[in-house]
Amino acid sequence: MRSGMSQIIHTDILIIGAGPSGATCSLFLSKLKVPHLIVEAAKFPRDKVCGDGLDLKVARVLRALDPELPDQLLAQADAVTPCRGARLITPGGRSVDFKYYPKPEDPHPFPLLYCAKRLFFDNFLAARIPSPYADFRQETAVKSLARTPEGHWLVEAEGPDGPLQIQAKMLAGADGDHSVLLRHLGTRKIDRNHYAGTLRQYWKGIQGLGDHIEIYFPKGLPMSYFYIFPLPNGEANVGYGMVSSLLAQKQHNLRDLFKKLIETDPLIAPRFAAAEPLEKPIGWGLPLASRRRPASGEGWLLLGDAASLVCPTSGEGIGTGMMSGYIAAHFLARAYQAGDYSHAQFRNYDKEIYRRLEEEIRLFRIMMRMPVGVYDWMLSVGVRMPFFQKRFVKLAPKWLQTAFEKEIAIAF
Repeated sequence: MRSGMSQIIHTDILIIGAGPSGATCSLFLSKLKVPHLIVEAAKFPRDKVCGDGLDLKVARVLRALDPELPDQLLAQADAVTPCRGARLITPGGRSVDFKYYPKPEDPHPFPLLYCAKRLFFDNFLAARIPSPYADFRQETAVKSLARTPEGHWLVEAEGPDGPLQIQAKMLAGADGDHSVLLRHLGTRKIDRNHYAGTLRQYWKGIQGLGDHIEIYFPKGLPMSYFYIFPLPNGEANVGYGMVSSLLAQKQHNLRDLFKKLIETDPLIAPRFAAAEPLEKPIGWGLPLASRRRPASGEGWLLLGDAASLVCPTSGEGIGTGMMSGYIAAHFLARAYQAGDYSHAQFRNYDKEIYRRLEEEIRLFRIMMRMPVGVYDWMLSVGVRMPFFQKRFVKLAPKWLQTAFEKEIAIAF
């Protein structure tokens, strides 16, 4: 194609971003036989800075797409590590395990968690996008957005073959915290009380990795945790995150805190003594769901991180993002069938993507108001109470049953 000549594409629905939320939206639109265009600035496989933890929301959405997909994911032993639960290390230095080992007669003998690098997992999803209903354009970056007098979208993009002009009736912004749609709407503003600064670093050879993720709550550093998530081949995703307002208030340097924990903490440092870092620490931000960002408007929807859907208590965002992709696809399919993309068609969308996070949002707000001493005491004493471990073991089969048997209900 000659330089300067724009290819023109007409579509009802344009998804911007093919990470877990955008890919999920596309996959379910194809399942519902809704034609659409999806563009992604990168080329898969590509890395994405993340904790690499996949919870049962991921398994549930995959099962809704294809009942065989959770098994297919778990079968990738060179890329996926199954985890039976979590080890929590309190500010007082006590380790408490929350694990569930299914019995032979259990109908769903699956792990509660998986760990897989985003380099693998995002490609696992993206490779399934192309279909008769999905026009998937990789290496295609959106440069600008504008509305036409008719209320449609005019999207200027740059693809591998040159300029691209897309005319769409509906946009689904799934391109993360730095979303081009957020910037166009003027709502890409960081509220430090509802945002977390985080670091990731891959390591190899950490002592004592097990069949669980590890979360360490350092003393005197509230609303933060250090984590170790096991990966195949003796590797691990290691990271640290803290709510941004507390980082600013205490003038903490996240990289210094991370380095100090690995090098000097009496519980952490010995395990890293003979380990090898595989990269320098990489920083990224987490837009927390406690903000409740408006996620829909006339002619647009937001998904995943673009909608600030990271669980504020755990930092988990892949499962919540994929759930938003599932919900968005069903709202979009309904609008497509009606030939009506007005905001009235999406009036319950925001409620649907946030209602599954209500308890975590309430808990986060309570924790944010706690004095440091109370916060440390609550974790040191509360986490060790046998009641919570017994409760975990009792609830685990129900969580698995929900993931593998219960349909995902949507109220339109």
